[in-house]
Amino acid sequence: MAVPYGTRFEASFDQVFPMGALMVGEVAPDMEYMSAEDKARGRQAKQRVDEVTGKRQWKVVVTDPSAEKERDASVTVTLLADVQPVPPQAVSVMPGVEVRPVGFEGLTVEPRVMGDRYKYLGFVIRAAGFVSPQAGAAPKRAGEKPQGEPKAA
Repeated sequence: MAVPYGTRFEASFDQVFPMGALMVGEVAPDMEYMSAEDKARGRQAKQRVDEVTGKRQWKVVVTDPSAEKERDASVTVTLLADVQPVPPQAVSVMPGVEVRPVGFEGLTVEPRVMGDRYKYLGFVIRAAGFVSPQAGAAPKRAGEKPQGEPKAA
């Protein structure tokens, strides 16, 4: 069976981020690449538009605590929305230090070959928007079954 290039697979937030995700930085527009020649001519960079949905692309970097490899600990998620998405409120961990736990709705993953010199299978992660992480829910450990499900013998 052949899967066409660019196929996006729907995934739940718990599948992609089993221990949750922490937002790093701010939501920023995903701008098209501009060469030095284009800049010299005074052209303005344009925000990328998703070819499937027709919505504007926004980028946000999140930390994935469940990542097994260092290169996978920081993940860029592309948000598809007409207006800039607003993330949930930050939580103060100690004076002057805030973290922003985030959840995503409408997640899709698209497999891609990544890397320059050494190639590996990676994923382009897209989402329709933010959702607040479950209030008061304890983060799950990777591979842990949700409470209430029987454990396999």
